[in-house]
Amino acid sequence: MTALSPIVKPISQMKLAPGSAVTIPNVNWQEFESILSELGEKRAARLAYSQGTLEIMVPLPEHEKPKDIISDIVKLLLKATSRRYEPFGSTTFKKEGVAGVEPDACFYIQNYQQMIGRRRLEPDDPPPDLAIESDVTSKTTLDAYQAIGVPEVWVYDSGKLIIYILIEGDYRQSDSSPTFPDISITQVIPATIKRSWQVGHVQALEEFESAIARWTLEK
Repeated sequence: MTALSPIVKPISQMKLAPGSAVTIPNVNWQEFESILSELGEKRAARLAYSQGTLEIMVPLPEHEKPKDIISDIVKLLLKATSRRYEPFGSTTFKKEGVAGVEPDACFYIQNYQQMIGRRRLEPDDPPPDLAIESDVTSKTTLDAYQAIGVPEVWVYDSGKLIIYILIEGDYRQSDSSPTFPDISITQVIPATIKRSWQVGHVQALEEFESAIARWTLEK
């Protein structure tokens, strides 16, 4: 009986429909790095890798609006609280040999000065202070953030926002954000996203900015 050889195809040949995800077990670090290189930077798919498990996700088109709204809200709140920041978008963050993840958006706030002008991450760069995920986030993704040491992760899915705070090496859900302790983030973000579907992105943000101005005057 002739032994069958496994069929090996490049990952780039996979055709994933929007909204789908594929989980591949038993992927070593060198294979993960090779897949990243093969897929390149200009792609719709996003990757998460932790403890030998690789997940490849293709977001739905409607995923873009919540991601953009949340990013714009963060920028408005940082401006209102007179804090500077460096946005790093969906940069691939890695802990050598352990984990890799690509957020929908992320921000350096405490360490923003160190990241000014940075075009490529350096091995000793800190993780971003805040990472944002829209749509369902898998355990692989959260495990990767945990391994990399991202202090705060926001996950928006199905009209709800969940805040994860890294405490003693583990993520715990929180009702408030340490980055914006005086703002009901889990309420205002879903409300603003819902509003954006009704009146459009720009008007929803204008209304939110007006609310921030009122809040600032009342303090």
